[in-house]
Amino acid sequence: MSIVSVENVSFGYGRDRLVLNDVSLAVKPGVSIGLVGESGSGKTTLLRLLLGLVKPSAGRILFGDKVLDAGNRGFMRDYRRNMQAVFQDPYSSLDPRQTVLGIISEPLESLGIAGDHRQMVSAALQAVGLEGNILGRYPHEFSGGQRQRIAIARAIVARPQLVLADEAVSALDLSTKVRIVELFKELAAQVTLLFVSHDLGVVAALCEEIVILERGRIVESGRTREILKNPQHPYTRTLLASVPRMSA
Repeated sequence: MSIVSVENVSFGYGRDRLVLNDVSLAVKPGVSIGLVGESGSGKTTLLRLLLGLVKPSAGRILFGDKVLDAGNRGFMRDYRRNMQAVFQDPYSSLDPRQTVLGIISEPLESLGIAGDHRQMVSAALQAVGLEGNILGRYPHEFSGGQRQRIAIARAIVARPQLVLADEAVSALDLSTKVRIVELFKELAAQVTLLFVSHDLGVVAALCEEIVILERGRIVESGRTREILKNPQHPYTRTLLASVPRMSA
């Protein structure tokens, strides 16, 4: 059974502003997926739908065999326990007024997860390559890469089935991006990723499957290696042609 299934979902901000059109995809346990498209393709809107922040205009989203129901508090508690997100900007996604302990333990508190929260936070920090002695420090004391590691620790501390990563390395400099991509590779052995990105190189490094979105429609999907080796749709070929290459 899939962790999450998107079935014939459409979404619009009005009759003349359809952002997603008849989108279907399934996220299976242990199979990380890259969702790729240019700005305006509908990637972020699909992520908002998956987070339950907006409702589909048509179609449905399933968590296991249950329809995503943002109005059902019990359902959403279980849903958010199993689905967490990492966002693009590590500078704005962390509350500057909270310590590292407060930031990372927030999902444990809000979801009512029992146990030694301090120990859970320390374990999550260790998983992302940070020391447990930073619990009392604040976000402004860290570099961009360290802040994104803290954001990733917050996403995995409750041990979700699925992590949604929204352009999670695009705000980082190149050397930091490489290190965070390597971290995501390690985490992909423990948690399924849905990695939203415009960067085909990052998706190729992280994801076994790929979904190509153009203007709200899926134009191509399947095994990442096969699609990048032999793209069938003109839009996919255009995206590949735009990837920078080293000169000889």
